[in-house]
Amino acid sequence: MGERVQGTEAAVDSAGTRGQDQAQYLTFVLGGEMYAIGILNIKEIIEYGNLTVVPMMPDFLRGVINLRGRVVPVVDLAARFGRRVAEATRRTCIVLLEIESAGEAQEIGVMVDSVSEVLEIPREQIEPTPAFGAKIRTDFIEGMGKVADRFVVILNVGRVFSLDEIAMLADPSVADEPNVTPEAVHGRGG
Repeated sequence: MGERVQGTEAAVDSAGTRGQDQAQYLTFVLGGEMYAIGILNIKEIIEYGNLTVVPMMPDFLRGVINLRGRVVPVVDLAARFGRRVAEATRRTCIVLLEIESAGEAQEIGVMVDSVSEVLEIPREQIEPTPAFGAKIRTDFIEGMGKVADRFVVILNVGRVFSLDEIAMLADPSVADEPNVTPEAVHGRGG
């Protein structure tokens, strides 16, 4: 059932790089756009399915899966980015990530339209995050990788999947706190 990302462990050092000049990323498609996540955050890729829906969760938390006896939450990345909830297709899959939170490794599943490939992107081909203005959040973007004739949005896994922020978004009582705006809670600028 699970497909592991193979052949990269031995060639990649602890920083996820080959030497100092390039890094490896798993690329995937979401809403017709190409995104990437550093290979060291990826545990495995599995087929989409067998989700248990948890009541009272925000739209971007699709549910949980039982992964070899462990409960793993699954995030709909399109909905997390403020788009409509994604429709599952034959190519939809779940990318399992390992994220550090409060000094502890946590697993989280990410629903994507399809997985593309593992790419090595030279550091000189990664542009900094563009400035879009003060009200648009870009902290979840690590950079813009130039691959062939297009850009790949390289995600900052620690920001996109901040377990503290996800917990805050899942807690409806946060909306009642005086210093928290809906835009801040949902990560969208106006």
